[in-house]
Amino acid sequence: MANPYRELFNAPGARAFVLAGMIARMPISMTGIGLITMLSQLQGGYGLAGAVAATFALATAFCAPQVSRLVDRFGQRRILPVSALIGGGALLLVLLCTRLQAPNWTLFVFAAIAGCMPSMSAMVRARWTELYRGQPQLQTAYALESVLDEVCFIVGPPLSVGLCVVAFPEAGPLAALLMLAIGVTAFVLQRSTEPPVHAHEEHHKGSIIRSREIQWLMLLMVAMGIIVGVVDVVSVAFAQQQGQPAAASIVLSVYAIGSCLAGLAFGALRSTVPLPRLFLYCGVATAVTTLPLLLAVNILGLSLAVFVAGLFFAPTLIVAMALVEQIVPPAKLTEGLTWLVTGLSIGVAIGAAGSGWMVDAFGARSGFWLAIAAGVVVLGSAIVGASMLAMDLNENAG
Repeated sequence: MANPYRELFNAPGARAFVLAGMIARMPISMTGIGLITMLSQLQGGYGLAGAVAATFALATAFCAPQVSRLVDRFGQRRILPVSALIGGGALLLVLLCTRLQAPNWTLFVFAAIAGCMPSMSAMVRARWTELYRGQPQLQTAYALESVLDEVCFIVGPPLSVGLCVVAFPEAGPLAALLMLAIGVTAFVLQRSTEPPVHAHEEHHKGSIIRSREIQWLMLLMVAMGIIVGVVDVVSVAFAQQQGQPAAASIVLSVYAIGSCLAGLAFGALRSTVPLPRLFLYCGVATAVTTLPLLLAVNILGLSLAVFVAGLFFAPTLIVAMALVEQIVPPAKLTEGLTWLVTGLSIGVAIGAAGSGWMVDAFGARSGFWLAIAAGVVVLGSAIVGASMLAMDLNENAG
């Protein structure tokens, strides 16, 4: 039986841009936690460290879609080096200001500018879209990218923390900076697979976030991100409450493994079900599978619950990305993909902060109620969004 993932790489240049893109996207998962680890070691305490990392995260959420909008207008090779230079240069200044004990306000200023780093996962997906637009291989490519995103967030944080602790405090963010420079350079040098700049029509001017369809998809991504943020924080708190703090890493690994396996399996399918209906099914399944989280009473039960909760995360993300490819004009594809990634990141931040407050106030398991609430939002977004998307796609087909 043919391996659909191996077939993807029959396209010339595919292996090279995927590898370069993987290196270039690692900084997004390494920088925030690296800043927290670095500043907590050098400054003492987590208040300043968390605030600087939050500034970086919020700046990234704001800047990434704007960078992608410029990429759609002027091309990857013209915008990505500038974006990486500005973002990477500002991150380097954060490290220098920390080492030189500059005033705290300088850390916030340069952390905000560091948010200009490009969303490399969207850039890689844009190249896959250009290669396989309108073909079943595109779903497989999006599945592969979802799994690689998972791998990035599994490997990146512990790598960054480990470097900061074992080598020197700035080592984690510095490694992220080097990966950004190497990855983006290798990526933009691959001219043969770069998507062409598509003409912008008059009625398509302005940001794609004004589109109702993108707004509903982004709302769903924010809600899914909240679930992820809740699982991250509550798993750590729950394991500590059970007297097994090291078990948190096992729980989080199980969650990621469930999502990765489901994503790989889903990407290998050649479904004939229309995308809006798949979107509805995935949204309903994502909402329902949050319910077992409330039943966890020990580490084994929590591991099983988060495994189930992770099963429909990657498939839902894959379908959402595929819908963007169908509803967004080619001239705005990268921006559209980036808004979904941004929504996910915003959701993770909300989920982590909200569940952290609930854990402190009401105990570890209480945080899961925020995941249930997010599941309800996922359900509502899927029901309304699927109906709207089905009508719009039918109109476009007609």
